[in-house]
Amino acid sequence: MSGPLLEGPQGARIYRIGDSGEAVAEIIGKLQRLGLLEPGGHFVYDEATAHAVRGFQQQRGLMIDGIVGPQTYRAIDDARWRLGDRLLTYVVSHPLTGDDVVALQAKLQELGFAVARVDGIFGADTQRAVTEFQRNMGLPGDGTCGPSTFKALQRIRPMATGGRPDALRASEAVRAAGPRLSGKTVVIDPGHGGFDYGWEGFGLRESDVAYDLASRIEGRLGATGVRAYLSRGRDQGPDELARAAFANETDANLCVSLHTDGSMNPEAQGVATYYYGTDLHGASSSVGEQFAGLVQREIVARTDLLNCRTHTKTWDLLRRTKMPAVRLEIGYVTNPHDSARLADAAFRDVVAEAIVVAIQRVYLPPEQDAATGMLRLGQLTV
Repeated sequence: MSGPLLEGPQGARIYRIGDSGEAVAEIIGKLQRLGLLEPGGHFVYDEATAHAVRGFQQQRGLMIDGIVGPQTYRAIDDARWRLGDRLLTYVVSHPLTGDDVVALQAKLQELGFAVARVDGIFGADTQRAVTEFQRNMGLPGDGTCGPSTFKALQRIRPMATGGRPDALRASEAVRAAGPRLSGKTVVIDPGHGGFDYGWEGFGLRESDVAYDLASRIEGRLGATGVRAYLSRGRDQGPDELARAAFANETDANLCVSLHTDGSMNPEAQGVATYYYGTDLHGASSSVGEQFAGLVQREIVARTDLLNCRTHTKTWDLLRRTKMPAVRLEIGYVTNPHDSARLADAAFRDVVAEAIVVAIQRVYLPPEQDAATGMLRLGQLTV
């Protein structure tokens, strides 16, 4: 995973072993109520607390480090809510999040009401689905989930189960967009930045490698007529919430987040790709999964990086972007082989081409698609 600097805005508080105080006591109390820590009156962030946090992070698809940064803190807070605990309504400036929102979205989707994604964020699409449900049930269609709406949700049962209507809608949106790259919008997110260098090794900084790769991808996409935007400048380091907000403001078709990895073990190496999904709630981005698979296979086919496969995560950039998004961890700067490859400008060009080709293949119908590793920039549909 990308590190060692932790997620969150500059100056945000991070809690780890040895810390104490009201915030730590609050974290411990929430972990106890979730059944992850034995009940007790301790208020120090000890090894047992770190173990519980790691278990929670693994369960929730977060960075597994046993440290409570802003993203983990929000996830712990979200986990305490159950459907019916509070009034659910759409707040434009600060949408409600929580497990109760996940349960609501899953129920609405099961009943056939259009929810773009089961992500635990009460956004405009969830409000529309609630309003439609209320009107179907003869309730005031105000888009707010209160006692009467909760009761109606408990009473009604779906006529049929199974299937992924959200996946069908997402696939149809891709098909309707057409195969041509020209006119599409892609956000390229170079990880870290500013004072956050990410992993460092063998003379390389993760933030610098990511920005250079992003620039190469931006140029190639621009040549095909794609509106390509970088989420940060060379010396900027916005947090993931700001990056996701930027991507949403551009109304992009796709988002690609670029990172390199690192480890205290110098033998760790390879490339991995991540997309939004969680086994806990059985939710995922179907197009994100397809996109991640294409990116991973193209890079593996064109380079000698070890294949570390694709995985689901709930990181903010993947969860909060409205468009399909993937995050790449392209090699380990702490590994002699990977760092040597990443230091080579020609290798970065190969990786950039692989990512652009994968973007094209998202939109190609089966009869126009090419074998992995075979499509070249000059053959793209512009």
